[in-house]
Amino acid sequence: MANVPWAEIGEKFQAALALSRVELHKNPEKEPYKSKYSARALLEEVKALLGPAPEEEDERPQADDALEAGDSSLGLPAEAVEAEGPVAQRAVRRAVIEFHLGVNHIDTEEPSAGEEHLVKCLRLLRKYRLSHDCISLYVQAQNNLGILWSEREEIETAQAYLESSEALYNQYMKEIGSPPLDPCEHFLPEEEKFTEQERSKRFEKVYTHILYYLAQVYQHMEKFEKAAHYCHSTLKLQLEHNAYQPVEWAINAATLSQFYINKLCFMEARHCLSAANVIFGQTGKIPATEDTTEGEGDVPELYHQRKGEIARCWIKYCLTLMQNAQLAMQDNIGELDLDKQSELRALRKKELDEEESVRKKAVQFGNGELCDAISAVEEKVRYLRPLDFEEARELFLLGQHYVFEAKEFFQIDGYVTDHIEIVQDHSALFKVLAFFETDLERRCKMHKRRIAMLEPLIVDLNPQYYLLVNRQIQFEIAHTYYDMMDLKVAIADKLRDPDSHIVKKINNLNKSALKYYQLFLDSLRDPNKVFPEHIGEDVLRPAMLAKFRVARLYGKIITADPKKELENLATSLEHYKFIVDYCERHPEAAQEIEVELELSKEMVSLLPTKMERFRTKMALT
Repeated sequence: MANVPWAEIGEKFQAALALSRVELHKNPEKEPYKSKYSARALLEEVKALLGPAPEEEDERPQADDALEAGDSSLGLPAEAVEAEGPVAQRAVRRAVIEFHLGVNHIDTEEPSAGEEHLVKCLRLLRKYRLSHDCISLYVQAQNNLGILWSEREEIETAQAYLESSEALYNQYMKEIGSPPLDPCEHFLPEEEKFTEQERSKRFEKVYTHILYYLAQVYQHMEKFEKAAHYCHSTLKLQLEHNAYQPVEWAINAATLSQFYINKLCFMEARHCLSAANVIFGQTGKIPATEDTTEGEGDVPELYHQRKGEIARCWIKYCLTLMQNAQLAMQDNIGELDLDKQSELRALRKKELDEEESVRKKAVQFGNGELCDAISAVEEKVRYLRPLDFEEARELFLLGQHYVFEAKEFFQIDGYVTDHIEIVQDHSALFKVLAFFETDLERRCKMHKRRIAMLEPLIVDLNPQYYLLVNRQIQFEIAHTYYDMMDLKVAIADKLRDPDSHIVKKINNLNKSALKYYQLFLDSLRDPNKVFPEHIGEDVLRPAMLAKFRVARLYGKIITADPKKELENLATSLEHYKFIVDYCERHPEAAQEIEVELELSKEMVSLLPTKMERFRTKMALT
């Protein structure tokens, strides 16, 4: 090093960094890592020019050692030790090179060599890790090791490194607080070193990465509360420091909304989705930064896909909020309970006061104009449970708007499963809206719309490849016809003398429900068309429900032919008996259909007597 000017070493280092940043697609097709290998060669030259490393410490800061010692945070220093003097300076500069070599090897798919260099970096900095000159480098080395171990699916080791980084960051900010040196500054002349503002920005970005990676680690460990907290913190910091790519930020915010929806925290979910819409709208309107991903703006297909994915998150928001309201207001037969509705109305003011004052501040993204833009979207969307048809319709229309938006990208040709799920959600929106509708004829029309969107899917689907989806749709169509038949019966009961048109309509709906329940049950048969002796757990309840409803449907067929009516009763009895016999042979099945089993036992007891009376009547006439 004594024979080479320091400026020349610095230039080599900067050239290595420049080569490291070259995008892969700019390299020759057969040598995708050419620039990375050139950067590595320069880094090795700089390493040689720096001379041998100072004597390494005995302490080993590797995660596995730390975990064995029972210290999951990898240990925090008692106090900061500044890297002063030529020996310390050489150790730090050597550590910078080891760090970049480690990242280089990881980028070229040589993780073991990368790990070795990163661990050397930590070892060289161990004593100085809380100092102004070394904290950022040390934390970044730990972050990269955390990612490395996460990719190996050694999640606890990854967690240890990342939690150590977070703890070090917090300790440094509490005890020292001034923006630390960025790693690349160790090879810059004094006049080119960064301003305090630039250092602060870079260190905050490092902290944002810690939170981002921890969110993923906690998600992998199924610590969903923690994952959501860290994801939310990451998104907030990215906005504060204007360090985000709009499409990626928006999709992460929309994904976070699903956590809140599952927790029934609809205000928070609405805020995430509104922010996602606003930020997604910035795509192509903000200047490119180093955080902008490669090729953004040149990938319209990805843009439309992400737009469709955000729309699907909105659909789930509207649907879950409506379904939650239905659950809170329905009676034991699934109809609207007016007393429960009144109780919820009385609670609404209290809910409003609590939600607005306590929870809104906790979830707010952005400030100033951005905050106003997000609020403008939020104000158009309700977050409290709808309590009547008009409120439910408002949510339904919003959900339906996003159904159409999602289907623009997720079309049946190319995205079969996604398209079907969107159509099923659309059907579910109509179904829950029908709960709030008091007019039985209008309710019937809503179910008819469901049939119209579901039946074409059966035609398009190959049951060999889409057996489970086919079954789902068959069952849903059958149940929709079943509900329509019940509604038509209720309408007929209100009439003094139902005409033949209504009777025909009821029977046709009955016939259609039977057809689709039978298709569902036939799909359970083996290749020899034999119904299974033992029904799998995943289809046990729907299979038993289908048998129960088929039994009930045969008993509901309206006919003037006594012989035909007796045949229908016999078929009905056969299905009720199947349920009772199956549950006797497989007692574990009984708990899946407790109510239906009790009713089936009653019908098995009552129907033979009814049929005998019917035969006697027929003989007399």
